[in-house]
Amino acid sequence: MIRFVLLAIALLAAVPAWACDHPRQMDGFKTCADVEKAFKEGLIVHYAPDPESEMAGYMATFHKAFPQIQTNFMRLQTGALYARLSAERQAKVYTPDTLMLTEVGFAIDFQKRGGYQLYVSPESYAYKASEQSAPPGYFTWYSVIVAGIAYNPNLVTAAQAPKTYKDLLNPLWADGINTKLSTSGLQHLAWYALRQRYGAEFWQKFGELKPRGFDSYVQQFDRMVSGQDKIVAIAQYSGYLIAKAKGAPIEFVIPEEGMMAIPGVMGVVDHAPHPEAARLFMDWYLGVPGQTVMANGIKNYSARGDVKPPPGGVPISDFKLIVPENWDDFLKTHTQFVKEWDKMLGMR
Repeated sequence: MIRFVLLAIALLAAVPAWACDHPRQMDGFKTCADVEKAFKEGLIVHYAPDPESEMAGYMATFHKAFPQIQTNFMRLQTGALYARLSAERQAKVYTPDTLMLTEVGFAIDFQKRGGYQLYVSPESYAYKASEQSAPPGYFTWYSVIVAGIAYNPNLVTAAQAPKTYKDLLNPLWADGINTKLSTSGLQHLAWYALRQRYGAEFWQKFGELKPRGFDSYVQQFDRMVSGQDKIVAIAQYSGYLIAKAKGAPIEFVIPEEGMMAIPGVMGVVDHAPHPEAARLFMDWYLGVPGQTVMANGIKNYSARGDVKPPPGGVPISDFKLIVPENWDDFLKTHTQFVKEWDKMLGMR
């Protein structure tokens, strides 16, 4: 009996307390926001690194569900976005209500600086403890971004196409391969994982191919589709699905080593000008309605088990995922990664 009670207490302790005792049932999700106050605030300002067209799409869908709330957003790559946000807050300028980042290190730093408002969404029950901040309530995984290799079949045959990440070192790809800048969490993961697997010389040899670096995967895929480049090295699967659906000449390789996988995280910002609208938006986005819009539009995967894969995509369970075994160790390498990656791309 005592063991049963102790187990029950432990289980209860593992479940984060919601922001309210009786969450309000909305259309497909629950919220602890004061909905009437959110309507009076009448605006939500959102900062995120998502492609602008896709972000405009999900913000418009939220506005359609809640026409009393206007929407505004700022889109920058994660590193640039976090730098801008940090500068604003240092100047005591508080603009965004909600924040998305695709670099966990920035999210943890923001949490340490008191940048997030503590708000445990009633939708957090659908996310594992490992998919939430510690303690819960500061940020939650809003997407899982996976990446492999993409190529233009008009320029590269299936036989020539890389089958592994190590095949990216083929001299055939010299002056015809691209990646993203060091502001990308996926590039950090690839650098970290392939350095561990193949040694530091992997990226030294990759640098000899003179890869080009871009801010957005949209730029990466546009260059490859237009024939300016042959290969996208750490290619976002979501970008491939979007381009493929448009009929673009593009093929995707799931490398033998596995797919790089990193989360996008979301939280309500401390000193949010429209706090109730922020909570409502976050609950909607983390709920089935918002996650479905995300998967269908941005075409990343949801961490929720009750949301379907993006259209045209296979279930995420079909992939062998490459994720850091030790997040703390991974995050400690960020400064070294930025230095080496920028040098490789000729940025310094």
